[in-house]
Amino acid sequence: MMVLKSKVVAFTMLLLVTQAALFVVIELLWAGILPKEALILSRWLGVAGVTLYCLRKASLTTWIFGSMVIGATFGYDFPHVAVELKVLSQVFLRLIKTIIAPLLFGTLVVGIAGHSNLKQVGRMGWKSLLYFEVVTTIALVVGLIAINISKAGVGIDLPAGEVPLEAKAQGWEEVILHVFPENIAKSIFEGQILQIVIFSILFGIGLAMIADDKKKHTLLAFAESLSEAMFNFTRVIMYFAPVGVGAAIAFTVGEMGLGILVNLFKLLATLYVALGIFLLGVLLPIALALKIPIRKFIRAISEPVSIAFATTSSEAALPKAMEAMEKFGVPRKIVAFVMPTGYSFNLDGTTLYLALAAVFVAQAAGVDMSLQDQILMVLTLMLTSKGVAGVPRASLVILMGTAATFNLPMAPIFLILGIDELMDMARTSVNVIGNCLATCVVAKWEGEFGLETPQPEAEKAVEVAA
Repeated sequence: MMVLKSKVVAFTMLLLVTQAALFVVIELLWAGILPKEALILSRWLGVAGVTLYCLRKASLTTWIFGSMVIGATFGYDFPHVAVELKVLSQVFLRLIKTIIAPLLFGTLVVGIAGHSNLKQVGRMGWKSLLYFEVVTTIALVVGLIAINISKAGVGIDLPAGEVPLEAKAQGWEEVILHVFPENIAKSIFEGQILQIVIFSILFGIGLAMIADDKKKHTLLAFAESLSEAMFNFTRVIMYFAPVGVGAAIAFTVGEMGLGILVNLFKLLATLYVALGIFLLGVLLPIALALKIPIRKFIRAISEPVSIAFATTSSEAALPKAMEAMEKFGVPRKIVAFVMPTGYSFNLDGTTLYLALAAVFVAQAAGVDMSLQDQILMVLTLMLTSKGVAGVPRASLVILMGTAATFNLPMAPIFLILGIDELMDMARTSVNVIGNCLATCVVAKWEGEFGLETPQPEAEKAVEVAA
């Protein structure tokens, strides 16, 4: 009886959503053929079906997807009310911005000082960092090329007052000076991402050089606790995500109409194609060149990648990914160093997305950035993308910081927020794939792939990372 009832509910939800989609298609192809009242009723019956599905699944990801549909429908049918909902999306973004400084500090300090007795890691350390920088730079270039080909942001009419009076990149001297903090408290207050990253890296190196283990452990334990607290803080804020995302979509559609969704899905398609090219054109050749068994590797990473895709958080997949790589044949000491460090320095999907999204913002603002300006922006993103640590929506904060550096408006970022969940699923999955492959690469370079050599120090590092 329960099974029958469940099937009836599922069929009802599918029917409501299908009829709404069918009426939307009819309206687009043959405008005016159906009464306005019938179209409105059809849309809201579809919303009811989506709401039932969200209640049935009762997951955050499902509610975020559902809020996009509800927000778009509300914005289309009640535009005058929808434009007043902008404040809710701004509240969400402000809450995210409060996370970034302590999160960057905690994760970078733990990633550097917690896993790197600098004398101990030796060759493994610099080889890992070199690999991270080369691969993430390629990811940035792929994103840059993809968005310049698709031009997904071209043709968007931003609301009045959102385009800056002078939208141009700073000179290279200003950008270099902007990287280095003069007062860390001031940098945190002003949200200067670049400066916080540099301070955190230098602090982590300084902490790693402390000889007294007791003194070192005190600060390291604080940084680890801070990181964990900020991860939990993020999870709490994400419960507000459906409201923030729904309000952002409602405001966008209410202000600019449904036409804007064409640009957003064009951006989404650009990202997925670019990530596919990166996987097949960069990561796959690396794996083949080092003779890593591809099928076995895919089977090993399938579960952590699925977790990352569903939760949109690389961090959620970290424990399983480390376990999977150890079973795959990567020694624990290498997994314990490369994987957590890669979460700060090797987020391939996120760095590709940031390059793509930053140019999308410029295109939407009508700013014709020269190749020199775009390269300068890529160099900036190479620094700001470090330490994101795979936290959901933290990349939006990095994007906002980059937009501010290049005097670009924030309005297009609110547009991206509406489909960020869909983009985050793909880029987070690529982050996990990239870091799993990195452990194999370093193990191959060290001649230890396929060996089981657990060490007490590595076990401590795994506990800290997990």
